[in-house]
Amino acid sequence: MERLNGEIRDREKTMRGLKKMDTPILKGYEIFHNYIRTHEGLDGKTPSEACGITIQGNDKWKTLIQRASL
Repeated sequence: MERLNGEIRDREKTMRGLKKMDTPILKGYEIFHNYIRTHEGLDGKTPSEACGITIQGNDKWKTLIQRASL
């Protein structure tokens, strides 16, 4: 969770602040952090993979978007 907060803070600096609290940027970072970005502390797995949730395919973003639109 601390890493996610750090990533959001770093991004917010370059964006000059978040204009709205319900911005989709925050949800996108949460999805990226939990389903796409591998973590050294989890032996190269994503948090979702560590919990047994796997995303199949070469482009995980595309797969997540396709499944969300069903």
